Amino acid sequence: MIRAVKSKAFERIFTLYNHYYLLRRRFRSFTLSGSLDPQVLDGNGRLQPMAPDQSVVYFMNHSSWWDGLLLYHAAKQTSRGDHYVMMEEQQLRQYAFFRKLGAYSINKDSSSGVRTSLKYTNELLAAGKRVWLFPQGEILHQEARPIQFRPGIGLVLRRFPQAVAVPVTLCHGMVQHDLPEISMQAGSPIVGDWRAWKSEEIAERLGRVLEQQLDEHRAALIRLGQGSLPDAYPLIRGTRSTSEKYDEARRRVNR
Repeated sequence: MIRAVKSKAFERIFTLYNHYYLLRRRFRSFTLSGSLDPQVLDGNGRLQPMAPDQSVVYFMNHSSWWDGLLLYHAAKQTSRGDHYVMMEEQQLRQYAFFRKLGAYSINKDSSSGVRTSLKYTNELLAAGKRVWLFPQGEILHQEARPIQFRPGIGLVLRRFPQAVAVPVTLCHGMVQHDLPEISMQAGSPIVGDWRAWKSEEIAERLGRVLEQQLDEHRAALIRLGQGSLPDAYPLIRGTRSTSEKYDEARRRVNR
């Protein structure tokens, strides 16, 4: 198992590179609806802002290679927490620099490796960190249904039931422009008596939650005919599309 070795110096440089070079050149827009730091109930049943050291498990659909870089940017831009991402071990060996950004590995083909990764995840949560999981276990098309989770997310929550679970959906698409637009939506936090459920039951339940949110997210974008939701916060302002550049050139010529 490969642990994360965060580097503040590397993060400062990579955050700028990711924002201004990688994402802005590839996408026309990237927006977030909802909050990665949602309000949670306190001991008196009142909603309070989430503390920076609140342990959170974010679970998200995984439909493109870009997802890790997108969630990294969203967390850096909008969250006060300290975020980590579980990543497939072979991929992390290939892109080892992700360790400096908070990525750590899981080897799904090794039962002992899985146990070690889950133990490390619990250590992060116990230290008040935020952990991102892709419980589908592989990159699948965003239209693939049903959304089925592996039981690992259930094991994590059973071992650390104080954690808040937050569903996050990503919709990728091209609507009126030739560059993709990315819409991220953070759902309502879920708090449960996780130890009362089997790991498989937790995985099934949260899979249904994410599937419903993703279907509603997608339906709203289709209904609006655009790549972002009305209340969304802009995370990047990307490069103008070819059509926008062409229209601007025509306006200049026709002056």
